[in-house]
Order: sequence, then structure tokens, then C-alpha cells
Amino acid sequence: MIIKLLREALMTLMIVSAPLLGVGMLVGLVISIFQTTTSIQEQTLTFVPKIVAIFVTFILLAAWIIHTMVNYTKNLFLMISKIGAG
Repeated sequence: MIIKLLREALMTLMIVSAPLLGVGMLVGLVISIFQTTTSIQEQTLTFVPKIVAIFVTFILLAAWIIHTMVNYTKNLFLMISKIGAG
């Protein structure tokens, strides 16, 4: 039962974090291509757009992330009550 709980926790973590990491990776790739073609090697040019893109993505997906986490928490509490009763 513990392994099942850990597996569900890791899967929920990956599902929730995947869009944010994907956007960060995509923005980083686009900026790297831009830096390579223009020979601009400014560190803040890579950092600031990634942070902004991840923040905007988080704002847009906040309702879905909260819904996913609430469903996981409800299932977790149901499993805990089953373990305690059983």
C-alpha cells in the first residue's frame, strides 16, 4: 500500500510539473538559438524570459494544477482511512 502511495505521489508530481518544465525547456532552446545566431552571450537574456514564461504558464494552469492536487489529496485521505479502518 505504501508503494502505491509513493507511486501515485511521483506520478502526480510529474504530471503537474511537466508543462512548466516543458515551457522552460522550449523557451531556453529558442533563446539559445537566438544567442547562437546573433553571437550575444548575455546571461540575463536566458534567465529572465524563462522565469517570465514559467510564471505565465503557472498562472494559466493554476486551476488545473490545484484541481489535480486536490484530487490526489482526496484519494490520499481515502486510502489513509481505509488503512486505519482495515
